[in-house]
Amino acid sequence: MSPSPNHHHAQPYSLADYGWDEACDYAFSSYREAGLIPARIVRAERGSCEAVTDSGILHADIPGGTDQAQPTTGDWAVLSPATTSRPPALHALLERRTSLVRSTASRTSKGQVLAANIDSVVVTVSLAAPLKHGRTERMLALAWESGAQPVVVLTKADQCADTQQAAAEVSQVAPGADVLVTSAVTGEGMDTLTAVLHGTIVLLGPSGAGKSTLGNQLLGEDRLATGAVRDADGKGRHTTAWRELVPLPGGGVLLDTPGLRAIGLHDAQDGLEQTFAEIELLAQNCRFADCGHGSEPGCAVLAAVATGEIPQRRLDSYHRMQRENAYAASRTDARLRADREATKKNITQHLRATYQFRDRQR
Repeated sequence: MSPSPNHHHAQPYSLADYGWDEACDYAFSSYREAGLIPARIVRAERGSCEAVTDSGILHADIPGGTDQAQPTTGDWAVLSPATTSRPPALHALLERRTSLVRSTASRTSKGQVLAANIDSVVVTVSLAAPLKHGRTERMLALAWESGAQPVVVLTKADQCADTQQAAAEVSQVAPGADVLVTSAVTGEGMDTLTAVLHGTIVLLGPSGAGKSTLGNQLLGEDRLATGAVRDADGKGRHTTAWRELVPLPGGGVLLDTPGLRAIGLHDAQDGLEQTFAEIELLAQNCRFADCGHGSEPGCAVLAAVATGEIPQRRLDSYHRMQRENAYAASRTDARLRADREATKKNITQHLRATYQFRDRQR
């Protein structure tokens, strides 16, 4: 029985075009003898997913009640083939090399995986709007934590009076990452960008930052939907409604994500340390090993702020994200959560005892 059209359609690409390599082949080897199919998840929805295979794109069921992680765009998957009575189904996911994770909107302890097995994270920052360094730092923390290499791309250079100054400013908040100035209108910076990106590339940024336009430049065609940006607040409409994978003409794969309204940190300590690398480096010279860089004597970080080496805004941002991350970590780590509860209980007991003592004195 031939597969029905809605389960399977041909495409001119092979799995290798989507990034399949020797490491994937090795990880899949134990499944091959069982007649299972290697695939890469292009799009995942509740209960089903779209996956690319060597023989085309399949629509596969995601069985409910399994212990396995929910698939996300970029996952390498193992599918069981279709039978006469049921469509293809997700059997397993291969271990993720990298994953881009943010905290969920519901603030539960589980993070939301935005993309898996990515190599380059393009953090898009529009030069047509006022620079928001705090947001850039947040996206960088997310990107570094993923295990992929971040690249900060300043878009819409044709709408900026002083791109050199803007690039210098952003470079200050992006240690270790390339900062490139680009314009989709003039083509500025596109060759350099193509040269530094590799493997599976994810575009990250708020709506209106020019992600889809940038994606179309990389693809060499207007494949991704773009929308006008509102003049009032510089925000774009969410033209990308879902994540999708598209092979690039020069090799590599592009993953376009919806504009992110909120980027909550989820267990991103390594990412924060990399994003604020100069603060972490200075902290090694603080008098106390557990210095919080608040008001402690002999704090090398506060000394650097006092001399103007580090802007106060940067330290404030560091503190804010560290607090947020500690809170997120405490929700996922039972021991930390128990510690927080115990501290709260101790404070309550102490207050109660104080009030009782005071009452007895009256």
